[in-house]
Amino acid sequence: MLAPLRFLWNATRGHRLTPWRSEYLRWRVETYSGKRAETLRAKDIFGFVWTNRWELLNFLLWTRQLDQAARKRDA
Repeated sequence: MLAPLRFLWNATRGHRLTPWRSEYLRWRVETYSGKRAETLRAKDIFGFVWTNRWELLNFLLWTRQLDQAARKRDA
């Protein structure tokens, strides 16, 4: 559970209380959805998260698997 939280913490650096202003998250939403990052508002980000919640959850679970594999390799 810590890997997904760590990803979100790092992805919103500088904008933790307003994640929709994060350049990184805006860029990722633009890459995934095709919507222009400059035009994204909080409503657009939350709508994107809600409609793609299962894909995003799978992505966060994947980050956890990567973190676990890296820790195994380093141990």
